[in-house]
Amino acid sequence: MSTATKRALVTGASTGIGAATVRRLRREGWDVIATARRADRLAALAEETGCTTVTADLTDETDVADLAEHIRSTGPLHALVNNAGGALGTDPVEQGDIAEWRRMYEINVISTLRLTQALLPLLRADGGGDVLVLTSTAAHESYPGGGGYTAAKHAERMIPDTLRLELVGEPVRILEVAPGMVKTEEFSLKRLHGDADAAAKVYAGVAEPLVADDVADVIAFALTRPAHVNLDRIIMRPRAQASSTVVHREG
Repeated sequence: MSTATKRALVTGASTGIGAATVRRLRREGWDVIATARRADRLAALAEETGCTTVTADLTDETDVADLAEHIRSTGPLHALVNNAGGALGTDPVEQGDIAEWRRMYEINVISTLRLTQALLPLLRADGGGDVLVLTSTAAHESYPGGGGYTAAKHAERMIPDTLRLELVGEPVRILEVAPGMVKTEEFSLKRLHGDADAAAKVYAGVAEPLVADDVADVIAFALTRPAHVNLDRIIMRPRAQASSTVVHREG
C-alpha cells in the first residue's frame, strides 16, 4: 500500500523497540508521532528522524487526554503502535512486590487500554486504520520469577484479542506482535533495578538474541500489508530460544 500520507503514533519511543520502530516507519515514508516521558530523548530522535514528538506519561489520564487531543487537532491517524510497557522484578509469586505488580499492570495494560479507547474514533475515520499491540511471549507463557510480568502481559493480550471480535466488520485491523528475548538498552536493566551485571547475564552465551531493529522490521511489515490482510498475532524469537525457559547458550 502507499504510505505517502500514512500517520502513526508510536508509544514508548524514547528507547529500544519504540525508537527503532519510529526510525523504521520514517524510512518507510510514514509521518510519525513519537511519545514517551523523556523529552530529551524524544528531541534527539526528532532531530535524527524528522518525527514529531509529544512528551507524555501514559499512566497519567490527563497526559493521555492531551496527547489524544493533539493528534486529533493536527491530522488523521492511520496506526497506533502500543509499545510502551515493561517488567519489574523477578520475585516468585509468594514474595512478589505488590507495588511492582500494580505498576506493571498500569504501564502495560491500563495505558494501552486508555490510549486505544481515546484514539479508536480517529482510526475508524478516513477508511480505517490499525491498532498494533506489542505484547511479549510472556503474554502466552509463564515462567518462575515472572508471575507479575506474565500476568500483566496476559491481561494486555486480552485487549487485542477481544477488540478484534468486537470490531469485526469495521475497517480497523487489530494486530499483536509478541517478541521473545530481545536485547535492548534498558529492558532487563530496569527489570533488575539497575543491576548491570545481572542484566548482562540474561543474554550471556546467546549468540544472536533479537534486537530492537528485528522487532521494528516485523511491526513495519505488519502495518504495510494490504488493508484486507490482518496479521492477528506474530510470535517471534531468536533461533536460540525455544521458550521462555529453554534457551541455547554457547560456552
